[in-house]
Amino acid sequence: MEKKNKNIKSLREAINNIDEKLVKLLAERRKLSKEVVIVKDKDGKPIRDQQRETELLNKIIAIGKKHNLDSHFLTKIFYEIIDDSVRLQQKYLQNYKPENEAGILRIAIQGIEGSYSHLASTQFFAHNQEELIFLNKETFNDVVEAVEKGEADYAVLPIENTTSGGINEVYDLLLHTTLSIVGEEKFQVKHCLIGTGGSSLSKLTKIFTHYQGASQCSKFIAALPNCEITFYSDTAMSVKKIVEENNPSYGAIASEEAANLFNVKILERNIANQSENYTRFLVCSRKPKDVDLRIPAKTSLVMATSHTPGSLVDALSVFQKYHVNMTKLESRPILGNPWEEMFYLDFEGNMVDPVVRKLLEELGRYTRFLKILGTYPSKDIIKTEYKVFNDAGKIEPEENAKSKPEIPGTKLPEKSQKPKSYKLASREYKPDDTIIKVRDIIIGGDNFTVIAGPCSVESHEQIFSCAQEAKEYGAQILRGGCFKPRTSPYSFQGLGFEGLNELEAAGKTYDLPIITEVLAPDQVEAIARQADILQVGARNMQNFSLLKAVGRCHRPVMLKRGMMSSLDELLNAAEYILSQGNRQVILCERGIRTFETATRNTLDLSAIPVLKELTHLPIIVDPSHAIGQRDKVIPLAKAAKVVGAHGIMVEFHPEPEKALSDPDQALRFDQFEEMMRDLSKI
Repeated sequence: MEKKNKNIKSLREAINNIDEKLVKLLAERRKLSKEVVIVKDKDGKPIRDQQRETELLNKIIAIGKKHNLDSHFLTKIFYEIIDDSVRLQQKYLQNYKPENEAGILRIAIQGIEGSYSHLASTQFFAHNQEELIFLNKETFNDVVEAVEKGEADYAVLPIENTTSGGINEVYDLLLHTTLSIVGEEKFQVKHCLIGTGGSSLSKLTKIFTHYQGASQCSKFIAALPNCEITFYSDTAMSVKKIVEENNPSYGAIASEEAANLFNVKILERNIANQSENYTRFLVCSRKPKDVDLRIPAKTSLVMATSHTPGSLVDALSVFQKYHVNMTKLESRPILGNPWEEMFYLDFEGNMVDPVVRKLLEELGRYTRFLKILGTYPSKDIIKTEYKVFNDAGKIEPEENAKSKPEIPGTKLPEKSQKPKSYKLASREYKPDDTIIKVRDIIIGGDNFTVIAGPCSVESHEQIFSCAQEAKEYGAQILRGGCFKPRTSPYSFQGLGFEGLNELEAAGKTYDLPIITEVLAPDQVEAIARQADILQVGARNMQNFSLLKAVGRCHRPVMLKRGMMSSLDELLNAAEYILSQGNRQVILCERGIRTFETATRNTLDLSAIPVLKELTHLPIIVDPSHAIGQRDKVIPLAKAAKVVGAHGIMVEFHPEPEKALSDPDQALRFDQFEEMMRDLSKI
């Protein structure tokens, strides 16, 4: 036993030594990043060289494979290092310096140490060398006034939350303040239920928290019917309150950091309605700051248009004219002007850019009020792309990707005299291709997306194995059926929500969006909380109640062509979804039934160029269901790319012969890898 403990001790010491070396190497790398940005600034070179980053990432992954390290693990570490390096270099160029001679950075926040504003501020100014001093204020108005009067250098204000939405009080303050937005921070909020020494969940009768915290944890609070909710000006102040009261029946909703700060215990962690709960904060100062053109930037403004039909459309059409992407549009009532709105708008662009200056000049012609709130570096950093190697172990040159052969039949048709029954899905309504973004994945346009995974989720081991394979070989989206419509009532019907939980966990582990089928209108809301894309299967293509239900949700929907449906019927089914407000529809050609019985279905590849003439919606091909035979899936997948499809959806399985659903059409892992290599050459 003593020898065993000694071995463990020596192993732990070895691990500690390696960890220490890793920390020193990271510090050394950060130091070099600082030196690099000084040279870049002097020579006027770009901050990022994404081609170099891609080559570096592929090189690291190739080295890692020799040491049995999977690409997902290495990519996660690489992204964190590049993210830190890019932010460090951007902060150097942006230079958030104090105005006072003492070299102390004074930051005004609403709340005290341990509040989310305090934590977000610490994260934003992490690369600053100056000492940080926080001015704790009771209200957002006090925060703004502290900077306006020169008491503080910066104000940090929460503007919106992914669960509870926009913070109206801050929006209204931005309209009237003289401050300019100079930065943004996105902070993950992890709410905890906190109590004092003798507290327990069953003893609580009163909970103190900020009203935003209560809104974001409303479902958890609803499960505690005997608890009175008392709003406090700040979450951390709520913790301070229960410490002062020292009553075991009092609790607070706040951060784990606040609990540690006041030395109290956490009764329950992660109690927010949404696990992915983020708050976006704005950093404001008295004077605007020019953003270096090498840094991706956003600009925020507030505008009011005339209260006449089409006035807002005329204003917003300016952004389309100059090809500038809007990232946010929020309306607020104009006080004193009933039924009139002020619009808060964020877009990707820099005030220093001549194109943006022209845009704003023209925008002024269509607005009766226009105020620029500020230009600032964007928090969103584009991830380096991981490309699969070709046979020579190299990345294909960008020129090859651009010189794709022109697909016949993709030109816009002449306007038809006869109106189509599917207006919203037609090219006449929207000439440009619809582009759908799911997390960082782009579907449509010139992109080719691979959706892959098992026909059905069967077990934890199976779906995690498939997720790792999909990620390792370049698939962008993970599929898996949880609710299975089967011809026979005795066939495997799927694991239901248990399977969806496993699919969601696998997607999160390997950073893959997930798609799964929804069968009934009453499932839509629950499944949409977990799945990134909802699938309406071939058997449900004309289930109009279901189409309307998915049309009212905010998730992208993949609509499969019915087994005996025409393209006109497919587009009219899509129209049901579009007409309900959801404009994120993906069409899927999965084969139709004909008199031919040699294969499961007949894959109608001619539908792809025809649909591209008729509609702006992205088109995906499912060769697995079309052919029903695994050895013929790969040629059909390659053919789908050649004729211009925007992607494919294929099935694979660790042991296809043992699959509980459609075993004959599931690819083996080595076949999937072969297919991905072949597709990369097209």
